[in-house]
Amino acid sequence: MTLTDLIGTLAAVLTTASFLPQALHTFRTKDVSGVSLGMYSVFTAGVAMWLVYGLLLQAWPVVMSNLVTLGLASAILFMKLRYK
Repeated sequence: MTLTDLIGTLAAVLTTASFLPQALHTFRTKDVSGVSLGMYSVFTAGVAMWLVYGLLLQAWPVVMSNLVTLGLASAILFMKLRYK
């Protein structure tokens, strides 16, 4: 693994992991009052585009991190719509 790949992988792990606390909190409490529908809608669409971009480039750290982030962000967005 090159230094570039290591840095990219570490960045991907950290930014993806940053969504875990919000997702876990929302799953446990069903409290979505602090979640912005607009922000999560635009963010989720952006992550989906990053995923496609990573697939086109075959950049696997980008693909894997955005796949996980897309799942977490989509779950939070779904709960925002369900538990208004």
